[in-house]
Amino acid sequence: MMTDTCQPTDPATTPRSGRRILAIWCARLSVDRWRLSQGLEAGQRADAEPLALITETAHGLRIDAVNAAGSQAGAQPGMMLADARTLCPLIQTAASDPTGDLAFLEKLAVWAQRWGPWSALDRPDGLLVDITSAAHLFGGEEQLLADVEAAFARRKLAVRTAIAPTAGAAWALAHYGPPRTILASGEDAMRRLADLPVAALRLDADVLTVLRRLGLKRLGDLVGVASGAREPGETANEAAGRDALHRRFRNRKSPSANPLVRLDQLLGKVSEPLLPVVPHEAPLVQRRLLEPIRHRSLLDQVLADLAADMAHVLEGRGEGARRLELGLWRVDGEVIVRRLELAAAMREPEHITRLFADRLEDIDAGFGIETVRLRASWAEPLGMEQGDVEQAAERHGTSLAACIDRLTVRLGTEAVRRPVPHASYLPERAVRWRAPLEPLPVMQHALEFHERPLKLLDQAERIAVLYATPDGYPQRFRWRGEVREVVRVAGPERIAPEWWRQKSTARLRDYYRIEDARGRRYWIYRHGLAGDGRGGAPDWYLQGLYA
Repeated sequence: MMTDTCQPTDPATTPRSGRRILAIWCARLSVDRWRLSQGLEAGQRADAEPLALITETAHGLRIDAVNAAGSQAGAQPGMMLADARTLCPLIQTAASDPTGDLAFLEKLAVWAQRWGPWSALDRPDGLLVDITSAAHLFGGEEQLLADVEAAFARRKLAVRTAIAPTAGAAWALAHYGPPRTILASGEDAMRRLADLPVAALRLDADVLTVLRRLGLKRLGDLVGVASGAREPGETANEAAGRDALHRRFRNRKSPSANPLVRLDQLLGKVSEPLLPVVPHEAPLVQRRLLEPIRHRSLLDQVLADLAADMAHVLEGRGEGARRLELGLWRVDGEVIVRRLELAAAMREPEHITRLFADRLEDIDAGFGIETVRLRASWAEPLGMEQGDVEQAAERHGTSLAACIDRLTVRLGTEAVRRPVPHASYLPERAVRWRAPLEPLPVMQHALEFHERPLKLLDQAERIAVLYATPDGYPQRFRWRGEVREVVRVAGPERIAPEWWRQKSTARLRDYYRIEDARGRRYWIYRHGLAGDGRGGAPDWYLQGLYA
């Protein structure tokens, strides 16, 4: 698994003379990845039809990416699907996968280190590779670009590439310059970049709108205004316009919101921190057996040896395993995998062996198992400790983490959870289920509900309510075939819908705490108000019971 959680290193943050950055733009990364997952070749009939990758939002389906045919038909990323269908009624759709795209891009970043010592992500669809003093290994920068495009073509990915002294200039040329552009170190950058649009500065959409309204459409226009030097024949109005540009963006700290900072980064006047992607190798131990084994006792012995080897590896790395994967390779080529997720980081061989014992009961060895591999796909830091109370309890079988691990093995991962509060006023969203020993999330604004029931139904059940007026208190209601008389009512507690998550037609709720003639107490709510213009008559639901 690749991560980019390391701190910026000196080579990635300190500009130096002769620095060379390779920018790789996967112009249709999401679409290419979807096409490869479907087994389609570029240019096939199925791939030539208009296609849009969509995601569901509070306002409807939105397009995240389109293929070449869809773009020619008028569909664009960011457009609502309903608008795109008016331009292209036959456009096909598929669900987008931004998480999968990011994981795929991380793998490409590690793979791209064949051209330079480090690489960085350029989200959402690009890479930056430092090729300083490495181009001669490929016969020069032109041959290096040719090798890059050929390598991506073999992976069936369409890319555009460029090389420049800074990451900003390389990005601009890869996205808006001619194919395979190379900007030499001593060359005047603005002479080559002046005709590019201001969008080549990687600015936010609202900043680009402001620049276009000011008449600054090209980088050359922005350089003339932002230089600060009054040219011969410049009028007082032009000088005032330059000063206004400096004042408008002077206090914006984010580079993507300040065109002046982005321009300085592009020209190399201001350093641009880049976060290299560092590959993380999961601890792995294995046994290649001289003779295939079929008996359970022999398999248990091999597992115990692997657990001891894994403990040594994790101890050397100062880590403990949270997720372990045991792979068994049979003689006939079939691979059997058993996974184990632990409640807390640990590396005790006996505990690992005991937990896997229950997962090996149904193993079919076939003609024999010839290779056994144990891999820690998830590990966390775990320092060396002197024997403490927890380890003593583990030896006696009373450790909390060990107890949770055994329950998880027997009952399943989803069966062992604990509820934790979540910052939401809606009852069904006010609690989240977490792993038993996972640290509680830090809530900036804790929500406390003193009068809500502890027992909530999995789903609110609809009830029939009799009331004097549409906005009055409930007097009688029917739930699960029984009519209940209401003798006491408290409320309402009004909860408005989450406008940032729900549609604009969502209705508010009025919650009541009620008690029937037999002393039983309920938590019910009216969904909507009469005449609110968001539906018909209000509906009533029962959501909780008081003890």
